[in-house]
Amino acid sequence: MITGEIRNKIDKIWTDMWAGGITNPLTVIEQLTYLMFIRSLDEKELEMESVEALSGEEMPKIFPQDKAGQDMRWSKFKTKDSRAIYDIVGSKVFPFIKAMNGKNTSAFSRYMQDAMFLIPTPQVLQKIITGLDELYEHDIKDLDMQGDVYEYMLGKLSTAGQNGQFRTPKQIRDMMVRLLDPAPDNKVCDPACGTAGFLVSIAEYIREKYETEMTPEQWEHFGGAMFTGFDTDRTMLRISAMNLMLHSITQPRIEYVDSVSKQNSISSAYDIILANPPFTGTIDTESINDNLKAVCSSKKTELLFVALFLRMLRKGGRCSCIVPDGVLFGTTRAHKALRKELVENHQLQTVISMPSGVFKPYAGVSTAILVFTKTGAGGTDKVWFYDMRADGYSLDDKRTPIEDNDIPDIIARFHNPEGEADRKPTEQSFFVEKSAIVANDYDLSINRYKEIVYEKVVYDAPAVIMDRLDKLNLDIAAKMEELRGLIGE
Repeated sequence: MITGEIRNKIDKIWTDMWAGGITNPLTVIEQLTYLMFIRSLDEKELEMESVEALSGEEMPKIFPQDKAGQDMRWSKFKTKDSRAIYDIVGSKVFPFIKAMNGKNTSAFSRYMQDAMFLIPTPQVLQKIITGLDELYEHDIKDLDMQGDVYEYMLGKLSTAGQNGQFRTPKQIRDMMVRLLDPAPDNKVCDPACGTAGFLVSIAEYIREKYETEMTPEQWEHFGGAMFTGFDTDRTMLRISAMNLMLHSITQPRIEYVDSVSKQNSISSAYDIILANPPFTGTIDTESINDNLKAVCSSKKTELLFVALFLRMLRKGGRCSCIVPDGVLFGTTRAHKALRKELVENHQLQTVISMPSGVFKPYAGVSTAILVFTKTGAGGTDKVWFYDMRADGYSLDDKRTPIEDNDIPDIIARFHNPEGEADRKPTEQSFFVEKSAIVANDYDLSINRYKEIVYEKVVYDAPAVIMDRLDKLNLDIAAKMEELRGLIGE
């Protein structure tokens, strides 16, 4: 749990970097990520030295054993003069970690080749190292806390305009994970992973639910093969690999892949897909994978990604993804073709309409969550709709915590479909028969099926209202006369 004191310490580090001239929040996160990685290498080396001292067996080393190599360790340079620290980190440690690909097995090290050391002055670097060290020495007690601290740092991207596109609010991610209820043997993927938030939420859920009963084989699977993420931004890949590493996942498949292009031919590979794909923009028609065009001939990324999820899931695999409302009711041939594919050839289970403020302050777009299972043989007989009105936070730019929260109700009702059978379209959640959806041209907008109950208001007859007005006018005239009398006195 991140306390106010820990938040203040992180905010202080952030302010020091901001004052030093690093004003892009993504750059702040990236530079902090490098330093946290450098510190983690020294921690791992200290652990191996401890094991070596106890067992007498020689353990593999990360740093060269000569003086220059040992000087690169966090525990050795952190107390030096600021100029010495800056020289060591900038000219020795940073080139060392950039060259670690192939020598180090973490996914993070694979994306270091084009990393840049951008901390401007020795004084700023010393403040950051002191601040991080204080956090680790006094506040970060375990891996969970380390992950929470990094999550809090990543949360600052949400307040940074365009960079916020990489962040789905944690409460929404956690809800989507609980809807799918992943298991330790599943293979999971986010083909537009950003900072790996969905993969981290799955990891947290697996540990919370299954930690005491997982086999050694399942733990090995959890450490790497279980998780796959793709992105087209190498900065995001570095951050997501670090985020997963801080949650005990050292060998995920985190790769630079344009997921909807011909570069990605993965098919029928995953049990679970969770994603918030790009909403805006189109891509070059020539680069789009042909089998996606077969589902919906479009250049719109939000349509192509849903078609991609269907291709990448194995039969019986499940997906929970966020789409802009336009996907639900768009009238183009591609929009209709995609919705028809979901309803007719697979099992579309749920459409959760979310309020437009969920992605504020950086976007006010209305969105929905689709939950479906790949079958290849139909299976949609009715679809459950839910009109989410609150997610536990205000829907303005500040997004402050509030009591109203539909998320627990959504999760409970989703896992108890029998209890939803008799609910009417006038209520917050209800089922819609497939035949009604087909009759409406596969429109999946909740407003198409929701019924609004209008209360009849009975007014008095006009003559009665006129009499009442006459009486009021007489009362006003009498009061005016009384007032004139008081003034005359």
